[in-house]
Amino acid sequence: MAKTAVVAIGGNSLIKDKDHQTVPDQYAAAVETCTHIAGMIAQGWDVVITHGNGPQVGFILRRSELAAHELHTVPLDSCGADTQGAIGYMIQKALYNEFRKRGMTKQAATVVTQVLVDKNDPAYQNPSKPIGSFMDKEKALKHREEDGWVVVEDAGRGWRRVVPSPIPKRIIERDAIKTLLDHGFTVIAVGGGGIPVIEDEEGNLVGSEAVIDKDYASSLLANSINADLLLISTAVEKVALNYGKPNQVWLDRMTLSEAKKYLAEGHFHKGSMGPKIQASIWFLERGGKEALITNPENIERALLGQTGTRIEPD
Repeated sequence: MAKTAVVAIGGNSLIKDKDHQTVPDQYAAAVETCTHIAGMIAQGWDVVITHGNGPQVGFILRRSELAAHELHTVPLDSCGADTQGAIGYMIQKALYNEFRKRGMTKQAATVVTQVLVDKNDPAYQNPSKPIGSFMDKEKALKHREEDGWVVVEDAGRGWRRVVPSPIPKRIIERDAIKTLLDHGFTVIAVGGGGIPVIEDEEGNLVGSEAVIDKDYASSLLANSINADLLLISTAVEKVALNYGKPNQVWLDRMTLSEAKKYLAEGHFHKGSMGPKIQASIWFLERGGKEALITNPENIERALLGQTGTRIEPD
């Protein structure tokens, strides 16, 4: 029996830096990452790939803003759907070509994924996730008045819209993802944390102007399909305590208890490593066997135990 892994790839797997943001640049980065994921699949793993979409959603919102005098604007949930399709296509194409090169009879398919959130999640009372471009105060306050946006001043750089970031509760297309996986497909799913949807009084799904953390949704997906491994691919080879300080220590391994302790002590920042550690903790608490954090180029080595940071149950 093959082992199953959810591989969550971060923004650096698609956009390396501010000078490489075009669609061809993103595809070139996807090709690089997919080479390592194909190597993992060649080792015998069944894989579901999840991905971030923050910059891409930002680009759609900016285009929408610039064209607002001529065309309808795009709601945030539709931006999520658009990016799932576009990024999924990039990953599918990169994997198709890599599988072909390796003589592997595999196929990849993207599932545009909705993720249920609770309409009473406290995040809706405290929007905190910045999206879209910077604005001056006058424009920001106009949006607040006319569109009901929550806007905040962002560290002297201008004003930005902020939206809720609720906790994911259920992967709506879970059965479709699992069926494809069971039939030998490599699946791309839960892109950008999934499209946030809430249930109305009758149980119908309604899109929500919110953003779900990609690592949290990946963790939930991994538990939902009984994955053996949650692999979070990020910008660093290993997790560190006191990151960037003179007393920095790289970690090869952490127990669940140690991960919780280090997170509580503030070693992992909210905007970077924090959500990845929290996602790993939740995966293990819900019965997952192992989480692994490393960068794309070291995926194969990390799976062999040669690098990366492993987080295991106590």
